[in-house]
Amino acid sequence: MTSSRKYKYLAILCLLICCLFAGYAANKSHNINTTPVTKTGFYFDTVIQITLYGTFDEQIFDNCFALCEQYETMLSRTLENSDVWNINHADGKPVIVSSETAYLLEKAVYYSTLTNGIVDATIAPLSNLWNFSATNPSVPSEADITSLLSHVNYKNITISKTDTTTTVSLSDPNASIDLGFIAKGYIADKLKEYLLSANIKSAIINLGGNVLTVGSKPDGSAFTIGIQQPFGDRNESAIALPVTDSSLVSSGIYERYFTTEDGTLYHHILDTKTGYPIQNNLFGVTILSASSTDGDALSTACFALGLEKGMALVESLEGIEAVFITNDNTLHYSSGLQP
Repeated sequence: MTSSRKYKYLAILCLLICCLFAGYAANKSHNINTTPVTKTGFYFDTVIQITLYGTFDEQIFDNCFALCEQYETMLSRTLENSDVWNINHADGKPVIVSSETAYLLEKAVYYSTLTNGIVDATIAPLSNLWNFSATNPSVPSEADITSLLSHVNYKNITISKTDTTTTVSLSDPNASIDLGFIAKGYIADKLKEYLLSANIKSAIINLGGNVLTVGSKPDGSAFTIGIQQPFGDRNESAIALPVTDSSLVSSGIYERYFTTEDGTLYHHILDTKTGYPIQNNLFGVTILSASSTDGDALSTACFALGLEKGMALVESLEGIEAVFITNDNTLHYSSGLQP
């Protein structure tokens, strides 16, 4: 065999080996990209799940959970020395807060204003009174409810900014803030922001009813996210929706509630006018949106407004869709989701 032919065969052999390795690498990469990995944690009084495609990097999960802990210690009303706890225990004096706390408070006040106080960022006195997380919750006295209602008014929140600091104060020293209707949505958005910075292109963030997807499945198809069947089994869905790079947030009477001996059900979404759980023939509302912050606030707001007014609000907002479930288990869709 001549030298030129010998080198020719060697070149062809090397090319074949390279092709085999390239195929193996592509197949390995394909397997990684289509294998989801899920980790769970417990924050915000609920089990949360982070599902990632395209990586087995434990550090990314660790960073996600570290973010959850960071925001919980910043925004919780029950953890001592959080921004919100400090505001609520300052007897009306200004408290220096982080820029993120100030931003979220501004969003909370915006939705309180949008609904004329139907949702209210200062609902905490009533939330504390009802205490749905207690081992044996009970109906408070009407006198206690009436007494605390006078302290529920988002207009008591004052946010002041300078070039160097932001402070928050409550003009009513007996008022207190509860960001439970919007905080998990904000945290989900921040988790997504982090995952995108880590070059994650496909993921599901589930913060106990607040679901936010990063992109789509690795094959380009939409994620399928179920809406909980009210009072059904945990994995029983009333309907499943295709979701791509979007937020799906649900609020309803079937997550936190108790019943009395006469069978009356009391749930955690409180009427800011009466101080009692809202009664409007709704089981739940689910909001589909780009921002989970907006979706979280709107799911509570639309539930509180009821089917007619809540659906009208959804239809007035760009890029927002909704499913309302009435207490006869009928599904009501916004115009962009009509089946």
